[in-house]
Amino acid sequence: MKSVKNKYLFFITRIWKDIFNPTIWPLSNDLWNQQLGEYYFVFTEDAMVNQKGGQKSIVYDENGIPMNPTYIDVKDKDFVYYPITIGQVGLAVFHTYLKTNSDEDKKRFLKFPEWFKDNVIVDEKLGAYWLTDVPLPQYKNSGPWQSAFVQSRAISNLLRGYQLTEKKEYADLAEMSLKSFTIPVKEGGVTSFTKFGPFYEEYTSSIPTCVLNGMIFSICGITDFVRVFPENKLAKKLYDDGIQTLKNSIMEFDLGYWSKYNLIKADWYPKNDPSTITYQHLHVTQLNMLYNLTHENIFKEYADKFEKQIKLTNIARMYFSKYRALKKLGRL
Repeated sequence: MKSVKNKYLFFITRIWKDIFNPTIWPLSNDLWNQQLGEYYFVFTEDAMVNQKGGQKSIVYDENGIPMNPTYIDVKDKDFVYYPITIGQVGLAVFHTYLKTNSDEDKKRFLKFPEWFKDNVIVDEKLGAYWLTDVPLPQYKNSGPWQSAFVQSRAISNLLRGYQLTEKKEYADLAEMSLKSFTIPVKEGGVTSFTKFGPFYEEYTSSIPTCVLNGMIFSICGITDFVRVFPENKLAKKLYDDGIQTLKNSIMEFDLGYWSKYNLIKADWYPKNDPSTITYQHLHVTQLNMLYNLTHENIFKEYADKFEKQIKLTNIARMYFSKYRALKKLGRL
C-alpha cells in the first residue's frame, strides 16, 4: 500500500522535476505530408521515463512493450499496460527508426501497431477501441475506461505501421477507431458534446472532464488519418469540429496567471485545478503546434500568453492552489 508519507514525497519530487527538469518536446516541421514521418512532437526513447505515476520509471515486458507505474493513489496495482504510453513509446521508437533506417529498429517499432491490433476490442456500434484497466479516483471512474487520447495514439501507430508494411488490417483498424469519436461517453464513446462543441476526452467520467492536453493529442491522431486518407469525410469532420471546439474553449483554460489542466465542474472536484509547470510548458508547445498546423491566430495568442505566465511568483501561486486541489481529491 502506498503511504501518506509517500504521497508527500511524490508531491515534492514532482515539484522538483517540474521546476528543474520540465519536459519540453521539440516540434516537427512535417505536418501535412501524406507519408507519415515524425510525429507532431518529437518524442525520444531516452526520455521515456516517469511517464505516469512519477515515483518510478516505466518497465518493459519481454516484447519491448512498456508498462506504467500507477499513480500514487492507486493502491491495488503497481504496473499496468497503459495504451497512451505504449503509443508514445511506439512513436519514440519510430523516430529512432527514421534516424537509423535499420531493420532492427523497424522490427522494434512494428511490435507497437501489432500490440494495438492484438489488444483491440471491436464492436459494431463503437468500432475499434482500447481500454485502460486502472482506476481514475480523481474522476470517480473505477475503470476500465475508454479514451480519445488512446484512440489517437493507436491511429498514429497503426497508420505508420500500415505505411511501412502495407498491411491493410492496420489501416482498417485505424478507420474503425474513428467511430468512437462520434459517440457520447455515456454510450461508450470518447466524446463529450459540450457548449463549445465536441470535446475529445482523455479521461472519461460521468461528467465532462475536458482535459486540454488530451484533447490536443487526440486531434493529432485524427490529423494523421486525414493526411493518409484525405478523402475520408468522417476524419475531416472530426478534425474540423475538434479545431473549432478548441478555438471556442481555449479562453476557458486561462486562469489569468496560469493555465487550467481541465474544465471539469463537479461538487467533488476542486474549482481551481491549475496545470503543473510541465503541463504549462506542454500547453505552450501544443498551442504553437496547432498554430503551425492551422495558422489560426488564437492558438499563437494563447501560446504566447501561457509562456509569459511562467515566472516564479505565478509558480508559487500555482503550487499553493495545486496543493489545495490535491488535498480535496484525497491525493495528498
